[in-house]
Amino acid sequence: MGQIEWAMWANEQALAAGLSECGGHGELGGLVGGRGCAVGVLVCLLEYPRSRRKKGSTMERCGQKYLTAVVKLFGPLTRNYYIRAILHAALAVPAGFLLSTILGTVCLGIASGIYLLAAVRGEEWRPIEQKPRERPQVGGTIKQPPSNPPPRPPADARKKQPEMEG
Repeated sequence: MGQIEWAMWANEQALAAGLSECGGHGELGGLVGGRGCAVGVLVCLLEYPRSRRKKGSTMERCGQKYLTAVVKLFGPLTRNYYIRAILHAALAVPAGFLLSTILGTVCLGIASGIYLLAAVRGEEWRPIEQKPRERPQVGGTIKQPPSNPPPRPPADARKKQPEMEG
């Protein structure tokens, strides 16, 4: 059995927290609702691109390549899971004082703990990069072209048979 990649679990947990933070402010207005929704959008933008797995294949999310470029742009700030753990913990504290955002707060706290565990185990965010498709080489797939023409039926069989009248 392989080793668990904790960052994958933290990524899903934090993405759920970001979505919960965005949705939890429908009844609140003004500065409080706007702050929580802004936190949710920030977390979603940071967490939407999945990291590449060490072994095996990773399923890329729809449209992930665009946000991957943004996350790669910030370099070690977004790649390091220690920084993500601290960021999620810091974002979870203010939202913990509102009842409507308690679910997002708990999810962010759990994601922060899992990211800390992933960082201690030496994991870091790596982008999923598309491998260039290899074109089949003509010389590599066909070893020797055929030297004889394809077989044909005898001349008698090739003549058109008269249609039978019924």
